[in-house]
Order: sequence, then structure tokens, then C-alpha cells
Amino acid sequence: ENESRKGYAPMRFIHIADVHLGMQPDAVEVGDMLPEFTVVMNDGRTVESGSLQGQPSFILFFNTACGDCRCELPLVQQMYERYGADGRMVFMAISREQDAVAVGEYWADNGLTIPFSAQTDRTVYHLFAYSSIPRIYVVDASRVVRAVFTDSPLATSEDLTYEIERVFNEIKDTEK
Repeated sequence: ENESRKGYAPMRFIHIADVHLGMQPDAVEVGDMLPEFTVVMNDGRTVESGSLQGQPSFILFFNTACGDCRCELPLVQQMYERYGADGRMVFMAISREQDAVAVGEYWADNGLTIPFSAQTDRTVYHLFAYSSIPRIYVVDASRVVRAVFTDSPLATSEDLTYEIERVFNEIKDTEK
């Protein structure tokens, strides 16, 4: 061991935008309540975070120009078809700095039906995080975040199924 390094913590790298903003990389972590937000969905519905009370939700932040997002979107579509299309879980994909035309075209070209909200800035995104997409939040019926997935590593089908089923099992346990 180099005695001159004794007592020093290992170097930590911080994304320069995070330093500029004076914020932590994750504004919302597992165990946190959802922040207050309002988005307009592609079907015209307005969704407020408070309206998610009483029903589990799945929130994805993405941009279709992001390679990792393009990898995750088919998986999210599968989860939506399995858990969201029947209304058991609220699914919403929220774009980061991408307009409705671009998102809509990508959805149409790729056969996606996940409800989305096109955001042309990072206002809603910054309520949750400050860097990296895709970001997936699995949220329980009390609006508590139960799982967060980012691009490092990307979520797998097994990861998402486990967390979604865990949220559904908690609901069943409280109904007994």
C-alpha cells in the first residue's frame, strides 16, 4: 500500500451537468414518493401524479434517438401488453426533449402502443433525475417508488416482471 494514499477515499467522477445544476444524479430513489407532476398523454388525457394513487404505475423516461432506449422500448411494450393494456397498471412513457410528432412516428414505425407524453424539455424529467436515459420507475399503489432501472445495466424482462409482480403481490397481501 502506498502510505501517502492512506485515509483518502477513492476518486469519484461526477457528471459535469450535475455540478453545474448543483443537484444529485437521482432526485427520486427507491422508497421515495412520486414527485408532483402533470403530463398530457398522446390520447389527450391529462395525468397528474396524484391521480395514480390507488393503482400501481410504470413510468419510462426515454428519447427515441437514444440507442439504449430503442433497446428497452420493445421490452416495455411487452410489459405494457402483459400488465397495462388491461388497466391493472398505469403505463406512461415520457419523452425527454422530444416532440409528439417524432415520438408518434417512432411509435407507428415500431408498432408501439404504450401511452406516451411528449415533453420538448427536461422539466418533468428533472423532477426524477438529472442524467441518463432510459429510466424506468415501478411504483406501488401508494405512489411509492419500488424499483428504478437505468441504462447501467439495462432492465431485463426478468427484472421488470419480478418488480411488477412484487407490487401486485403487495396489493393482494393488503387486501387479505
